[in-house]
Amino acid sequence: MLKKLLMKSIRLFLFALCSTLFVNAQDDAKTEDAPKTPELVLVFSKTTGYRHASIEKGVRVLRQLGRENGFIVLQTETSADFNPQNLKNYKLVVFLSTTLEVLDDTQQVAFENYIKSGGSFMGVHAASDTEYDWPWYGKLVGGYFDSHPPGVHKAKIEVVNKEHSSTAHLSDSWMRVDEWYNYKSLNPNVSVLLNLDEKSYEGGTNGENHPIAWYHEFDGGKAFYTGGGHTEASFDEPDFRQHLLGGIEWCLGRK
Repeated sequence: MLKKLLMKSIRLFLFALCSTLFVNAQDDAKTEDAPKTPELVLVFSKTTGYRHASIEKGVRVLRQLGRENGFIVLQTETSADFNPQNLKNYKLVVFLSTTLEVLDDTQQVAFENYIKSGGSFMGVHAASDTEYDWPWYGKLVGGYFDSHPPGVHKAKIEVVNKEHSSTAHLSDSWMRVDEWYNYKSLNPNVSVLLNLDEKSYEGGTNGENHPIAWYHEFDGGKAFYTGGGHTEASFDEPDFRQHLLGGIEWCLGRK
C-alpha cells in the first residue's frame, strides 16, 4: 500500500512540476532543465505509550513543507515498512513523537543498516521517549526523555549555533511556549543548536547544559533532533516551521 502511494505521489509531483516548468518556459522563452526526482521523506508516527494530539497536525505541516519545498512526505505507523527494500527509497526518516517500543529486532537492524548506508534521521519531540532498550537508537537520537514539568510553559531558548539551516532565521534568543523535556543519557558527540535557559521557567533539571535541539553525523548517516512540537500550536508558529524545514534540508544534504 505504501509503495503504491509512493509511486502515485511521485507521479503527481512530477506532473505538477512539469506543468509549472512548461508555463514558465513559454512565459520567459527559456529552456528549462528536466525536473529532478524529488527526495522522499518517510514520517513514522507509531506510538505504544502516550500519544500526542499534535501528531496529525505535525504530519499535515510536514506534508505542506514538502509541497512548498520540493520533497515528498509519506506517513506510516506500520513497523513492517522498516525493511531494506522500502527504506532504500527514502532520503530521510522522521520519527514524529513516537513513543516506547515501535520496532522489533529485525526492523531495528534494517533501520541501523539504512543509517549506515548514508540515510538520515530526524527526531521530533517524543522521538526521545522511544526505544529505551535499544542503545544504538539512543545514540542516534542523541538522548532520552527523562521527565518534564507539568503543562506547557513559556521559556527562553538560547541560540547556540546560528550557522545551521534550522537556526539561521533566529535571533540570539527565542521565547516560545512548549512542553520542555529534561534529558538523560545525552550523547556528548552531538553539536548543540539550542539550549534552554532554566532560569526562565520552573521544572528544568539539566542545569546550564540543557540542549533542546542538536545535530550530528552518526554511524555513516545524519541525525537531527528538536525537542519542540508537543502542542498543535507549535506547528502554526512560523519560526518553528522554519526550524523544522531547516532540519529537513540539512538531513537532505541541501544545506
